[in-house]
Amino acid sequence: QQVRHVERDIYNRQQLLHFDSDVGKYVADTPLGELQAEYWNNNTEYMEYRRGEVDTYCRHNYEGGE
Repeated sequence: QQVRHVERDIYNRQQLLHFDSDVGKYVADTPLGELQAEYWNNNTEYMEYRRGEVDTYCRHNYEGGE
């Protein structure tokens, strides 16, 4: 079963960037979000944790609902 994890970072009702487990990295939605996306994407340890969340949390919760 394909499970997808998406996290959106919003400030002042504007989405700055988002993480999509299908893409595997943060994607900037605004110029301000570009700096943040670059910072997080270059943090190898943090990105490994982020990519693993889909299996740790999302898949577990999805299967629990069936």
